[in-house]
Amino acid sequence: MGEFTTTIEHRLDQAYKNLQEARSTGDDYFADTLTAEIEDLRRLATDNGIPLQP
Repeated sequence: MGEFTTTIEHRLDQAYKNLQEARSTGDDYFADTLTAEIEDLRRLATDNGIPLQP
């Protein structure tokens, strides 16, 4: 696994954890920001042939 793949997976993992926390605390703005980041990271992964779990 390359460094790029590892970085994308790590950033996605962190973004999902932060999203869960933002939702549990009711921080809608941060949740929206994280959702956009997740979408961008997933698109970036797809564009570069990095397989992701659904």
